[in-house]
Amino acid sequence: MDIHLAIANILSPPVLFFFLGMVAVWVKSDLEIPKALSKFFSLYLLLDIGFHGGYELHHNGFSWNIVGILGTCFLMASIVPLYAFFILKRKFDTANAAAIAATFGSISAVTFITGIAFLESAKISYGGYMVAGMALMESPAIIIGVILFQVFKSKEATATLNGNNKGVYQRPKWGKILNDAFFNGSVLLLVGALIIGIITGDAGWKAFKPFDAIFKGILTFYLLDNGIVAASRLKSLKGSAGFLIGFSILLPVFNATIAIFVSNHLLFLGEGDALLFTILAASASYIAVPAAMRLAIPESNPAFTIPVSLGIVFPFNVIVGIPLYFYLIHLI
Repeated sequence: MDIHLAIANILSPPVLFFFLGMVAVWVKSDLEIPKALSKFFSLYLLLDIGFHGGYELHHNGFSWNIVGILGTCFLMASIVPLYAFFILKRKFDTANAAAIAATFGSISAVTFITGIAFLESAKISYGGYMVAGMALMESPAIIIGVILFQVFKSKEATATLNGNNKGVYQRPKWGKILNDAFFNGSVLLLVGALIIGIITGDAGWKAFKPFDAIFKGILTFYLLDNGIVAASRLKSLKGSAGFLIGFSILLPVFNATIAIFVSNHLLFLGEGDALLFTILAASASYIAVPAAMRLAIPESNPAFTIPVSLGIVFPFNVIVGIPLYFYLIHLI
């Protein structure tokens, strides 16, 4: 592993500001980011990476190879929550196992953006179509998580009818769930910006470029806010901390190993695209999935999903994961 790249990644301003946010909570500082600004930061980042990806796709065009890569992204996001659920079911009830599994099946846009910053610092190119891959990996895990919950909840409801349990089974509101999975604000903005970037091409990018120039500054503010949120919610893991910490480190590494094998031996991706695909497979959602699970599986506890993805998986991927995955891409 290139130790210089690893150190440069950890010592980059956005990552250091993430840890500054955590320190602010631990020393009980009154530092805080207004919620309206926090929302603006996330909207800006999604718009920028979507538009940039569309612009890159405008130049690269679509091919059967790209369609295959995007299909693999969708498949990966659908499979991960399946095996994650059955591992988690040994420790948690059905609702929380399904919600946490969906969190790991989906992706973290900020980890993806940190990976892009890593590649740019190493002067390694990547394809704009990976942004489309990120958009495709956002929603399938939500659907799989809800299906798993409904299937196993039905079995519990059967047990209830037999007098073994107490509780009421409620049919899912699939129209609302599917609408939220595919058209929630994050996915809509990301995909919409991608399409606009494809349509407007060079002229659109030229007009947009001054807006893109503040990308790293906005990312830094966003990660500062995430550090504050992560540190303030870590205490909610009390009681399951040991299991969740181990699971939240081992599963991303396992997912990354699969993604690297697929990248190198099935998709034959370049090192930049392979790293981005691996990061997507190894990351966990802390925006779209927790919000969707709150609606789709109200019995689940958000005190598990957000601290796991934001407080454990994200720092692990930034500090250790990204340099490690880059090293393994060359090794496997």
